[in-house]
Formats: sequence, structure tokens, C-alpha cells
Amino acid sequence: MQNVVNALRALEEVAARQPIGVADLARALELPKSSVQRTLVTLHTAGWIRPTGGAPTRWVVTTKALHVGRHATDELGLRDVALPVMEELRRRTDETIHLAVREGGKVVLVERLETGQPVRIILPLGQNLPVHASANGKAVLAADPAEAAERYISGGLPGFTGATITDPRRLRTELADTRARGYATNGGEWRTDVSAVAAAVIGDAGLPVASISINVPTSRMTEDAVPAYGALVSEAAKKVSAALGHTRGAGGGQ
Repeated sequence: MQNVVNALRALEEVAARQPIGVADLARALELPKSSVQRTLVTLHTAGWIRPTGGAPTRWVVTTKALHVGRHATDELGLRDVALPVMEELRRRTDETIHLAVREGGKVVLVERLETGQPVRIILPLGQNLPVHASANGKAVLAADPAEAAERYISGGLPGFTGATITDPRRLRTELADTRARGYATNGGEWRTDVSAVAAAVIGDAGLPVASISINVPTSRMTEDAVPAYGALVSEAAKKVSAALGHTRGAGGGQ
């Protein structure tokens, strides 16, 4: 059983730190290098990871993890419901549209529709988004029950850029503003070149299950664009929420 747990931990670390070599992975897992090497060979044989080429060998995840994740999402009907709405949102904005799902204490990017513009935001599917430093994450957090948001805040708010909100009081204010206006914003809080607006998708149980975002290079996100995109993404999230059986309005908060 412990070997299985170690293999899953290794897969998660490779996904989070890719490309990564065996020595760095062993340090991250606090396991012997020889044990980690055997685990990597097993994961490679099973098709979950692949070497990038060159020396020393470094590893990245394959698309197998994405396919498994998509099957899980499809079982909820979320992706099938969201894609037409996302397509319409892309048509109206000509910007990149993301769908992120709630996965435990994380928010994970599972679908992307890209803009036709030459300067664009490209994030890999399967990317974990920082909850307090991304529009997708803040939209979900604002729609959470207060006690769930407080649990997240108590775990610490690491900084990523100079714009990241790391003060709990400021984040609480930000979440209240998100609930009031119906969408969350990100102005270079995770990566300085990435700005976004997002709204939560609410499931039939009344809890956030996902979020939809409009993602724009920071240089292209004007002051006027934020409320305009916010209104559009809030409308899109409400449509998906209704299709999933949620009967009240959806957006940054409920």
C-alpha cells in the first residue's frame, strides 16, 4: 500500500514541478533516490509520465492524467454543459476562456478555449491555480460557506507577485466585494502577465463546483474591460449553474 501512496505522491509532485529530475523529486518527497527512481520507472511504464529528453533525465506528466480528469468531469455533465457557453463567451470577447473545477482544496484548470489574437494567455490543462491569487480560485472561495473560506485563509496566503493579497483582512474584503458584484478579478496576482475575471459555477447542492474565467494579458486588460467582462462571465456562470440544477443566481457568491 505504501508503494502505491508513494507513486501517487510522486505523480502529483511531477505535475506540480515539471520538468523535474529524480534528485529534486527525492528531496521533495523526502524519500531515497533509489526508491524514487523505481517509482518513476513504474509511472513511465504505466504511461503516466515521460522523459523530456537530454541529460540528466527530467520528467513531465503525459496526457493520460488529463484524460482521466476529463472522464471524472464528464460524469458530472459539467464539461458538456459548459463548453457551448464558453464558446459563446469566447465569441463575444475574443479572449481565452478557462473552465476550472473544484478538486479538494484546489482549483484545477480542465478546459481552455483560446483567443485568436496573437498575444494570449496559455496555461497547461491540469494546472493547479492558486486559490487566493487567481480569479477562478477567488470566485470559488467567495461562493464557499464562510467557515470553508476561513479554513483556507488560516492555512496561510503565500505571495506570488507584488500584487498578491497576503493579508487575511484584505482577502476577506476582496471576497465580500466579489460576492457583491458577482465576479472575481485577478490583476497580475499570480503571474504579472496574467489578468482575469471569473465567476463561480454552483451545483445543485448550492456549493461551488467550478468557475469560468476570461483570461487576458495584463497589458490588454483595461479599466473599462473589467466590469464589461465581469458581467459577461457572471451571465455565463449562471447559465451553467442553472443547467446543473442550481435554481438561484450564480456568480462570485450566492
